[in-house]
Amino acid sequence: MSDGVVFDYLNPDVPKGLKTLDVPLIRADRDSIRGYGEIVRDPKKHRIEIVPWPLSGSRRLDAGTGIEGGTTEGVFACEWRGNELIGRNEAVGGHYVIGFRDLPEKALPGMALAQDRVLLWHCNYHPDGGQLFWPLDGKPFVVPVAKPGDDLEPEAFVALWSDGSFGIYIHPGIWHEGVFPVTPAGRFFDKQGKVHARVSCDLAREFGVLLSVPLLHAI
Repeated sequence: MSDGVVFDYLNPDVPKGLKTLDVPLIRADRDSIRGYGEIVRDPKKHRIEIVPWPLSGSRRLDAGTGIEGGTTEGVFACEWRGNELIGRNEAVGGHYVIGFRDLPEKALPGMALAQDRVLLWHCNYHPDGGQLFWPLDGKPFVVPVAKPGDDLEPEAFVALWSDGSFGIYIHPGIWHEGVFPVTPAGRFFDKQGKVHARVSCDLAREFGVLLSVPLLHAI
């Protein structure tokens, strides 16, 4: 018996007839990424923030404790397979359908699919640590993000765009959903908190929308 929320990430139960909501695409730089994270120039040296466990009483943590879990790292690989963007995060053993080209009920065999977007059905944040994405192939990519708070609104999302010459680091608590290659497939060095606590939002069922995240080679 689980004491948390359970998602079937490889078979998401997405209702028919959902609206799509366009997410603004912005070029990530030192100013535009402020509040969400940081630009990464050296993925091996960039600091990953680790957040101590929350307390239930008034006593404080012993100094230096609550952050010993450290970090984990691996390859985050994404690949389009028909209408679905499939992601695999080796750092935490994750395997997901991240999003879609077109509404699932309209993506029929033999029909051309959209090439310039991801329709996002789910998002999450990590309360225990930050997360870093570095493009191993040097190609452009996009990370959708929204600022912390469990009172999330879909309209709060923006999509951070990198030309592939730098990585993107997101702070603990930032809503996101993996990393989206602009090309048909992408491989990214991923580094994040090893505990890997995850708080999720089913955008499709909670808000009745899919976020339309644009994918462009250049902006």
